[in-house]
Amino acid sequence: MSLADLPCPAALLLIDVQESFRARAYWNEAEAQPFLAAVNRLVQGCAERSIPIVRVLHGDGPDTPDNPFSASSGRVRPLEGLADFDAALSFVKARHSALVGTPLAVWLHRHGIRHLIVAGIRTEQCCETTTRHASDEGWTVDYVTEATLTFDMTTPAGERLSAAQIRERTETVLAGRFATIRRVEELVGA
Repeated sequence: MSLADLPCPAALLLIDVQESFRARAYWNEAEAQPFLAAVNRLVQGCAERSIPIVRVLHGDGPDTPDNPFSASSGRVRPLEGLADFDAALSFVKARHSALVGTPLAVWLHRHGIRHLIVAGIRTEQCCETTTRHASDEGWTVDYVTEATLTFDMTTPAGERLSAAQIRERTETVLAGRFATIRRVEELVGA
């Protein structure tokens, strides 16, 4: 299904694509470059089809310059390399779900938007949480995994999970339950 074929009004939720992550020890520039290319293609495709793009940033923790997710750090801003776009709505959230404590749900309802496209950082965290929440609230969700970014993690048992394994796990738990897994080229064309 392409963006032109969506059955109802849609919006792209661009979640936490922000400079804060570059200050984290787990940041991986090699993973970030293909992610940015995918996100930029998705943003361009949505903009060309007049699909509103919602910019969601994340801010929390102590408001000190050393906390990259605080306003005083100067890092709660779009990630360098992200294509410029006119956001239909922009806000900073303090929870994992972009629907908690934000104007998002009201804005979506006011604009008659029933279909969401989810992309951003982190695959298994804010993107997945927002997807599950949106699905439970009745929105249809397309989850564009290649336009999400995550990082290697260590399990509580001490095993290493690669970013690829985390993306696969996220697709597995979302597919057919909370979202349809989509590819950028499927939505916007090759």
